[in-house]
Amino acid sequence: MFKRLREGIARTRDSLLNRLGRLLGRREPIDASSLEALENALLEADVGVPVTSQIMATVRQQAGRESQPLIDLLRAEMIRSLSAVQQPLQIPPNLGVPFVILVVGVNGVGKTTTIAKLGRHLQSEGHKVMFAAGDTFRAAAVEQLKTWGERLGIQVVAQGPGADPASVIFDAYSAALARGCDVLLADTAGRLHTQGGLMNELGKIRRVLAKQNPEAPHETLLVLDATMGQNALQQARIFNETAPLSAVILTKLDGTAKGGIVFAIADALKLPLRFIGVGEQQDDLQSFSAANFVDALLGSPEADSD
Repeated sequence: MFKRLREGIARTRDSLLNRLGRLLGRREPIDASSLEALENALLEADVGVPVTSQIMATVRQQAGRESQPLIDLLRAEMIRSLSAVQQPLQIPPNLGVPFVILVVGVNGVGKTTTIAKLGRHLQSEGHKVMFAAGDTFRAAAVEQLKTWGERLGIQVVAQGPGADPASVIFDAYSAALARGCDVLLADTAGRLHTQGGLMNELGKIRRVLAKQNPEAPHETLLVLDATMGQNALQQARIFNETAPLSAVILTKLDGTAKGGIVFAIADALKLPLRFIGVGEQQDDLQSFSAANFVDALLGSPEADSD
């Protein structure tokens, strides 16, 4: 899993190491030009101004005191900045009713594929899973989810094109309850904040679920596309106003050299980062680990330059 993670964020790691070279391994006092190079590299990786400022303040403070390699200072501060959002998804045992996960996001972030990968992950943990094809505005999304369901052996509850998404998810909850499913993963239509009707629909879905189970949905997961960088933060804020979010999944980290967006999202949203997507394969959706992510990101300057 760590190898997949390392390969998945290779573009971001290579960009950082190409910019910083052997600076990360130096033990001698770090001069102003080196600090500037580090700051610029972090900003170029889309770490964002607030987190970059925090990291630089700590590095400046400690670099003048210790003959410790810069990479060690940087690793410790990066892990510290991400540790609060390292909260893996946990399905309560013996809940007695389906644990409902409502998945939201804009078009193109890989939402439906992420649902399939998440279903595969939950299956591997021994959970009985059901899919709800709530993205009824896009026929291809329903068919895509059905295809994944057949491949994974997961039942999919769906209706015809244009059906009321709240009705689909209502029926899916009833079916999941009747069949003793542990988890119901509900897809929703991709939407933007300018699409008032679609945003209001999320509220309707939540109200319908609450009639069946006052605690549902137990999770509202926002899927964000890492390649969108800082624009993803604005999406998250708007979604949170309409459908209060419980956590985030960040996809497509393998498709960008700006994987530092993980730090910006953690700082700005203060929401658990449940999973990150580092590739196209079923097993390339990984539970987020701050230490593993930072170790894969920084790598070994000596090894990478050989």
